[in-house]
Amino acid sequence: MTAGEPVFQDGEAFYSEALHRISRNMLIVVPLLACAAWWKFGWRVAIGLAAGCSIAYLNFHWLKRVVTALADRATQTQRKQSSAGVVLRFLLRYLLMAFAAYVMIKRWPGSLNGLLAGLFLPVAAVLWEAAHELVFSATRER
Repeated sequence: MTAGEPVFQDGEAFYSEALHRISRNMLIVVPLLACAAWWKFGWRVAIGLAAGCSIAYLNFHWLKRVVTALADRATQTQRKQSSAGVVLRFLLRYLLMAFAAYVMIKRWPGSLNGLLAGLFLPVAAVLWEAAHELVFSATRER
């Protein structure tokens, strides 16, 4: 490596932190998107977007926990979680999204587009992470 190049951590350690970075990226992107939506489309769409982003973040977090619980159960690790809790969290994700969409349709129909756009928050965070990993791998090959 030459002077001025960033010093990255070991590749395995870098890639093992991907889920943590994706979660952090979601929290960083929400205020940026909400401000942009408020400026461009108004407060109703911005509130819908913030609600959609909140649901998407919670959904991502719960999905991560469900996958971890299923992997722990499959590999018979020490940490046990009840099957009912895993299934309940899995179903609660979809009930929460349906309830939020219902409330938005009934109360603020103009904010439904923002809600639906906010549900794509994990896509933006994963794209950000993909770009980050691409830069990491390109600079590491030098």
